Formats: sequence, C-alpha cells, structure tokens
Amino acid sequence: MNDWKTDITAAAGRIAPHVRCTPVMGGADLGLGFPVDLKLEQMQHTGSFKARGAFNTLLSGDVPGAGIVAASGGNHGAAVAYAAARLGLKARIYVPQMAGPAKIALIKEQGADLVIVEGPYANALKAARSYEAQTGAMQIHGYDAPLTVAGQGTVMQEWEDQGLAADTVLIAVGGGGLIAGAMAWIGSRRKIVAVEPELAPTLNRALIAGAPVDVEVGGVAANALGATRIGSICHDLALSAGASSVLVSDAAITRAQQLLWRQLRQLVEPAGATALAALISGAYRPEPGERVAALVCGGNIAPDPLAPDVAAGGEMAQA
Repeated sequence: MNDWKTDITAAAGRIAPHVRCTPVMGGADLGLGFPVDLKLEQMQHTGSFKARGAFNTLLSGDVPGAGIVAASGGNHGAAVAYAAARLGLKARIYVPQMAGPAKIALIKEQGADLVIVEGPYANALKAARSYEAQTGAMQIHGYDAPLTVAGQGTVMQEWEDQGLAADTVLIAVGGGGLIAGAMAWIGSRRKIVAVEPELAPTLNRALIAGAPVDVEVGGVAANALGATRIGSICHDLALSAGASSVLVSDAAITRAQQLLWRQLRQLVEPAGATALAALISGAYRPEPGERVAALVCGGNIAPDPLAPDVAAGGEMAQA
C-alpha cells in the first residue's frame, strides 16, 4: 500500500529544480455570486501539470539505454519530451491524430521522436507498449502509475503551501492522474469533486459500475481528457476519499474558457476550463458559505492563437 504523503513530499523535493511553482488567485470574482479560488497550472512548463509526473518518474531511477516512450493525447507527450530533453534522454512519443496540430507541434518543438497514430488514444498506448516490449525503453504512463500520481500530487501540496482555504476543490478528469494525486495528498481533509465532460465520463461511469470500464469519448476536450478508461489508482482513491463526479456539456466548457479570458485574461484549452465549467453551469452548486476552488490545468489551445499563420491575420483565433 502506498504511503502517498511520503511519496508526494519526496516527489516535490525531487522535481523542485525542474518545475515552476504556479501562481494562484484567491477569491477571484467571476460574476458567479461567490468567489472562486484558482490555481493557474496552465502556466507550468509545456502548458500543463504533466511535467510534474514526467520529471518525478525520470528522476526516480535509472533510464535504460533505449530511452523512454510514452503515449499521449498531447499534453503528457509534450511534458515527457520536455523533461527528457532537459535531462539529456532519448524519447519516443506516440500520439493519436486527434491530438491536433498545436499539441503535435509542441511535442516536435521539444525534440522527441514523434509517431502519429490513427484512431483514439488507446491505439497510441498500444503502439507505445509494443515499442517498449521490442526495445526495452522505459514506459512513462500518463496517469495510472504511482510515480506519475505522486508527481501530480505535488500540485495540491504546493497549493496548500500557498494558503488554499477552500472547503471544496474541483478538478477535471481524463485518465485520473491529476485528481488521483490530489486525493492522495488531501485524503478526507477537503471535499474533492471530479468534473468530466458528458462525452468523456470515465470516472463517472466507473463509480456507477463499481470498477473501471471502457467508455466512448469525444467532444471539445477529448485531446486532453480522452482516456477511454479511468486509471485503477484513481478509481481506488476515489472510493477511499468518497469523491463525487459531475458532468458538464461542451457548451459549458466553452463558456468557462470564455469567462477565464474575459474576466481574468487567462487563455486556456477546453480541458483547462472544465473544472470551472461545473460552477458556471450549475453542475456543482456550493452550499451557502462554502468556499470553492477550481484547478486550471491546461493552456494548449488549438489552434495556437499566436501561431504565425494566425497572428498574421490580425485576429486571435477563437478558443
């Protein structure tokens, strides 16, 4: 059984020289009738929290001569490629075509060997596992591995060190690595609410079924929250913590993106706005006096609004 507190504390010390301490906004006024605490993790290296788990994994043991391999919907691949480059390691990243040109370009910028796979994320994961078996490369799983979860848990440890006062924290869920790390650190000290797109309800369906199950995924956040099955670590921690799951529509996610830009000038991808979407849509309604927080977890918008071909047109592409 994992001693998660010890593992996350060790991870925080291990990765500290390599990751950013991302800023927070306490009591942000978003016109909802109540304040919301925010952590702006989209300002992390490569635009998401994923660098934390990648560095923790790579710094926790020896890497074989064959290098490392990862499957990703985009953000995990960019983070692994970034961490590998900073540590002088060879990396191969498999991504589905649905990752989109912006995230594919971001991975290429980090210098990794990139392979684009047809079909969903599951196909990319299958290809990565095949490469691992053939070459002996080290697989870095995007969410269902203890070192990944411990690395992502440093987000919540850091947020509490920054003075988090919320009773309830809302976190977007794809494969479950981020929320698993949060639950591992928080335990039952605060309420954690999983927020998932209606078109990618992996944890929601697992909680109903009593075990991880395969689901069809789609929608505006699929290239970040598009895992077809929740990680076993996340599912087990959700049962232990009594975490709940709420579902939000694509329209609510898009409205949350727009709100973050218009009110706070924070430009985020759909997945990064998904937690906030639960508050603006009413999928989660705080009780009177309940203080809530939302984790903003990704900033890799497609298309990149400041890419040369977009910026030259004189108008920012709509998120």
